[in-house]
Amino acid sequence: MAQALSPILHSVAIADLRPTQMTVGMHEVRRKQKEWRTLADGKRAEFLGRHMVPIVRGPKDRAYIIDHHHLARALHEEGVKDILISAVADLRKLDKDAFWTFLDNRGWMHPFDDNGKRQTRNELPKTVADLDDDPYRSLAGELRFAGGFAKDTAPFSEFLWADALRRRVPRKIAENDFDEGLRLALEFAKSADASFLPGWCGPHAHD
Repeated sequence: MAQALSPILHSVAIADLRPTQMTVGMHEVRRKQKEWRTLADGKRAEFLGRHMVPIVRGPKDRAYIIDHHHLARALHEEGVKDILISAVADLRKLDKDAFWTFLDNRGWMHPFDDNGKRQTRNELPKTVADLDDDPYRSLAGELRFAGGFAKDTAPFSEFLWADALRRRVPRKIAENDFDEGLRLALEFAKSADASFLPGWCGPHAHD
């Protein structure tokens, strides 16, 4: 049985973090890199202290990151070696199959590739440096940043938006004309067709 842990913080090497998803939006990663570069050296430690990465401890005492993959990738790209983690569950006593079943049932993994297709857990990257770029995840991140939808507590909510956009914005546009892709994304986000998605804040009908 999982044991909830108190929020004791530890510093670990970013290279040792195991992802629980397959993709990130590199557009969002680049934006986080730019934010990091604007910080004065004295502010960087403070920033890291305010942005702990939640992890689950798994078999072989590995740290599986369950959120903030974009931040971890951005810091890795910027040459940051270590990051603060907060362990939210200790599943080290579970065998491999039970561990992954638990993560899947809790919504703590998202093994979908850059085409939105579910893959086996064996296809998950071993490090954040190996996360693939999904242009639709970039589009979803920028859409939220532009006010297209509200931040939501649903697990992987931005991936749900990315998957919806995958069906509405041609891939060529998503990859090569980001501004046009965002325009189409905003048009969709404001429509009733997007009302099933988490954080939707489009127009509501009045009686």
